[in-house]
Amino acid sequence: MKTEKKNQPGETFTRREFLKTAAIASTAAVLAGCGSMMPKEEFLQKHFKTLTKPELDEVIQRLEAGYAKKFGKKFTVSAAEPIAGTEFAYALDISRCIGCRRCVYGCVEENNQSRDPQVHWIQVLEMEEDKGVDFMHSNLYYNHEEAPADERFYLPVACQQCKNPPCVKTCPVKATWQEPDGIVVVDYNWCIGCRCCMAACPYGARHFNWGEPKIPAESINSNTHYLGNRPRCKSVVEKCTFCIQRVREGRYPKCVEVCPVGARKFGNLLDPDSEIRYILRNKRVLVLKEDLNTQPKFFYFFAT
Repeated sequence: MKTEKKNQPGETFTRREFLKTAAIASTAAVLAGCGSMMPKEEFLQKHFKTLTKPELDEVIQRLEAGYAKKFGKKFTVSAAEPIAGTEFAYALDISRCIGCRRCVYGCVEENNQSRDPQVHWIQVLEMEEDKGVDFMHSNLYYNHEEAPADERFYLPVACQQCKNPPCVKTCPVKATWQEPDGIVVVDYNWCIGCRCCMAACPYGARHFNWGEPKIPAESINSNTHYLGNRPRCKSVVEKCTFCIQRVREGRYPKCVEVCPVGARKFGNLLDPDSEIRYILRNKRVLVLKEDLNTQPKFFYFFAT
């Protein structure tokens, strides 16, 4: 099939050439949106789950070199696989949380979230004791000289790492999925920024980079995981991954480490002797929006 060029009379080109030109133009537009952090080779690479070992090694080398050039320090991008016999879960003691937000900012530092515009994967809601867990009257923007405030309690919310995640089902390009260890992850190179996952998530746990993320070079965490805290670009959706770069090395998530009152617990659901299993057996446990059948692996409980 021949198609006439309107602006160059007499010249013709094939349909394949036309489609190729259009594809290159649209790719260039996306690359421009992602700025210097998304070179052409990175944008056009295969889905993470389809990369061969040599291809993955090449991708990681390219990422490490690019990040080192941008931030002026050596970077490590891990692709550590799930630990066999592990299904991670989280528990949070509502009766202990004091609303100090150290978890929020510890998470920001660990996971390379943008400082301008600000992106927070954890949001702490202040609630009135006499109203119970009431999202309609909760306060995300409380500001007290001392926390906790009188007659208030606090409910931190992040990704619930659902066993039946609606965000995964709604992604049109399969850029998000659940790993064997239960962590719901995102391939940032495959994400098209459509935000369908954000609309599907009933917990507000996914966050879109409307602007080019800004992180001071001196604050960047250079120990990263491909599916976790590596620097992202504009126009992709990101989320909590239980600090995948830490937990797959046998460490606690950052928010667990920084909590000053020990309200946060983390462990392996498949281990009958784990602290998580003890809590599920012996404490009053609830999950958010249980009626939606998302089956969260983020449990809230009361110590007493």
